[in-house]
Amino acid sequence: MKKIMILALMLIGTTTFAQNKNAKASMEVDGVCMMCKNRIEKACLTSKGVKSAVWNVKTHELKLIYDERKTDLKTIQKTIAGVGHDTKEIKATDEAYASVHPCCKYRDEDVKDSHKEGEEHKKDDGHNH
Repeated sequence: MKKIMILALMLIGTTTFAQNKNAKASMEVDGVCMMCKNRIEKACLTSKGVKSAVWNVKTHELKLIYDERKTDLKTIQKTIAGVGHDTKEIKATDEAYASVHPCCKYRDEDVKDSHKEGEEHKKDDGHNH
């Protein structure tokens, strides 16, 4: 009886590992402000199987919890690129990038520099920086 139980537990453990419903991953996603954060996280959360998405404005790190049985990182990256943000593996099309707000143009050095000035952005400018 013990051997059957051990075998059953091994099979369950292998199956769980192969299809992790709470897989964790992180990746770099380009962006510059809180508007970018909202857009990136919302895009991820609309992807089937994504349970949590938190993007850090300063480090550009996106932390994900997702169900591997329903999606994969490549699919999530395509969704992010679809709303105009680049990842290391998938770049947004020029058309998708053009759709982001002018203050979110992370490929533009002037925009990046203006965001590096940090907390000097006024909160009342309507852009939620």
